Amino acid sequence: MDSTRYTRGQEALARIHGHIGEGVMHALGDIAPDFARLIVEFPYGDIYSRQGLLPRERQIATIASLVTLGNAPTELKAHIQGALNVGCSRDEIVEIIMQMAVYAGFPAAVNAMLVAKDVFAELDSNPAA
Repeated sequence: MDSTRYTRGQEALARIHGHIGEGVMHALGDIAPDFARLIVEFPYGDIYSRQGLLPRERQIATIASLVTLGNAPTELKAHIQGALNVGCSRDEIVEIIMQMAVYAGFPAAVNAMLVAKDVFAELDSNPAA
């Protein structure tokens, strides 16, 4: 294990997802510890830690991609929360999803909008989160 990549990845994961990201990695660690390590090292340690895009911009791109995939509600939820953590507004997230209706179709956008609605409702019901 490259401890520099892992440490850099843990820092990026915490910056974007807070304690939620750590929980996901622990959950994966029970079944696939190498996979959890790879997620920390590659996407977060290598990609999310690069210069060139701000964390906010990376989350916009990630949300757009996940909406377009149309089959990753768990990851979309995490990245909507991450986008809010790095400075995106709820209105911006809604606009990103609406924009993706053009490319991913209305069913994918509707499903994503419902994920966003759930994230916003969770935050409203738990303001300390």
